[in-house]
Amino acid sequence: MPFMFLDPRRPLPTCSAKTCEGCRVGVQCHFRATDLIAFFAVFLPTILVGGMGAYLAGIWWLGLWVILLTGYFGFIEIRVLCSHCPHYAEAGPTLRCWANHGMPRLWRYRPGPMSISEKIVFLGGLVVCFGYPIPLLLIGAEWFLLVLYLSTLFGFAMTLNRSFCARCMNIACPFNGVDEQVRTDFLGRNPIIAQAWNGFNGRDPE
Repeated sequence: MPFMFLDPRRPLPTCSAKTCEGCRVGVQCHFRATDLIAFFAVFLPTILVGGMGAYLAGIWWLGLWVILLTGYFGFIEIRVLCSHCPHYAEAGPTLRCWANHGMPRLWRYRPGPMSISEKIVFLGGLVVCFGYPIPLLLIGAEWFLLVLYLSTLFGFAMTLNRSFCARCMNIACPFNGVDEQVRTDFLGRNPIIAQAWNGFNGRDPE
C-alpha cells in the first residue's frame, strides 16, 4: 500500500542525505503496516476496556469520552506535539506515522522544541483522556474492569516506551527515548531541525 506509507528508500524532507542507503542513525524514519498494527494491538485493548467501563456508567459518559479522545488525539495532540515531528514536514494533507496515521495536518511544521505551555497541554490531555474511566469504574465498583484497565494501560505505556519511543525521531516529545549520541547523529543529518533547536540554546521556548 504505497499510498499509505512513506517510501523507505527516500529520506525525509528534513534530511540532508540523498539516499537512506548506509544510514546508521538509530531512529526509525519510516514505518510499515506491521508497525501500525503493532501500535493498535497495544492501544485498542486499553480503549475497549475503558470504553466498557464508561458505557456501564451510562451511554452519555461513553459519548463524552469519545468526544474527548477524538478532540485530543485528532486535533490538540497534533498541534502541540505532532507539528514538531519530521513526519509533519511531509507533503499531503494527512500524517503518515506509526501513532497518528491519517490525522489531518492543519498547522504549519514547527521543527524546534515544544514550549512549556505545549508540554502542559500535551501531558494534561493524556491524564484527562486516560484517567477518565478510572473514577467511573471506582464509583461503579467495577473492580475487575478497573484492574484490567490499569493493566492494559500499564502494558500500553511500557510497550510505547520500549518499542516505539526508544527509536522515535520526534525528539521534541517529552517521552522520546533516544540517547544523546543518536540525537546528535540525527540532528547532523537534519539541519533544519538542528538550526531550530540551536536557536533556543538549550532553553525551553516560552
